[in-house]
Amino acid sequence: MARSRVPAAASPAKLGPLLSRRFFARSVHEVAPELIGATLLVAGVGGLIVEVEAYHHTDPAAHSYGGETPRNRVMFGPPGFAYVYRSYGIHWCVNFVCEAEGSASAVLIRALAPTHGLGVMRKHRGLDDERSLCSGPGKLTQALGITIAHNGAPLDIEPFAIHRRTVEPDIVTGPRIGISKAIELPWRYGLKGSRFLSKALPG
Repeated sequence: MARSRVPAAASPAKLGPLLSRRFFARSVHEVAPELIGATLLVAGVGGLIVEVEAYHHTDPAAHSYGGETPRNRVMFGPPGFAYVYRSYGIHWCVNFVCEAEGSASAVLIRALAPTHGLGVMRKHRGLDDERSLCSGPGKLTQALGITIAHNGAPLDIEPFAIHRRTVEPDIVTGPRIGISKAIELPWRYGLKGSRFLSKALPG
């Protein structure tokens, strides 16, 4: 029997069980692809995760590569917490801390297919185009109302809720975006065929 596949378009499908912090206590390279097809909600608003990037502490592009600072301290803590930072002084970005405490590795959430609370997201973003609501890390944090106030928040306690995917996705990989180091690493994962990606992936 053929396996069900995550659709490329957004749809309010049945939610899977909630992920606990234990889910994130593994290699960032295991967690990142398994987040594709999961549903991220913040105070009930959000959608299907369709694009992520993995950052390991040995990776020159990771914020933790140069050691612990006040900005990246959450990355050095236990897994299953949100690491939020300001990008280019403009946008907030949200990451999920992975691996054992002290590893300082995380997954950047790059894009969602909006499925829950579209009215709220449209108000936050000041636009109606569903495709543009969450098709980038700064866009999705604005749409979901994620700010520095969420930095260090546990991912399995309100307002965060991350639901395990219920069907197997078709995943494509490629180089990460907006970095100048380790650009050759194929550590960006996306849902094949999704129109909500921040930038197209091969395949």
